[in-house]
Amino acid sequence: MYFAALLARTEDGWEASDTELDDVETLSDLAELAREASPEDDTVLVLIEQEDAWFGVVRIDGEDDPRIYVSDAAAAARSSYGEILLTDELLGREPGEDDADLDSLDLDGTEDGEDEDEDDDNDSEGGGSAEAVPHGPVGDPEILDDLGVSQKELKALSEDALTEIAEALGASEVLETVR
Repeated sequence: MYFAALLARTEDGWEASDTELDDVETLSDLAELAREASPEDDTVLVLIEQEDAWFGVVRIDGEDDPRIYVSDAAAAARSSYGEILLTDELLGREPGEDDADLDSLDLDGTEDGEDEDEDDDNDSEGGGSAEAVPHGPVGDPEILDDLGVSQKELKALSEDALTEIAEALGASEVLETVR
């Protein structure tokens, strides 16, 4: 189950709105949606979580490029919403590079897909896509530092991460209204 919400910082505090991501196909679409939530170019946080698997935070400050943090890139890569956040830049790839397709090919020199050493396959755990997308967090771990959530605290979050982030921001009540 997914949950996505926008938290927009205003002069009166944080305002929350749940958001529908069905029409969002790219990070640019997501940033545009977030900017619409704050006509004053204030900070907007897009909070996305897939229950017990991963969470992501996208921060938009006015017209600046979005800043992104994803708690578990490999888990997010298996999600259509996670794929929006996992840009080539975030994963350290050249735009358009297609590591997953190349890694999935059997190019070890053996014929008919026979394995030279079966132990090699066991080490890769999940094939080529596991190598293309790292397990664990990716992105900007300092994304919420100035808002009261340190890098260390962010990396330690797991279950109910969005609630803990909202509590640290003083926005837990407004977030719960859209949950």
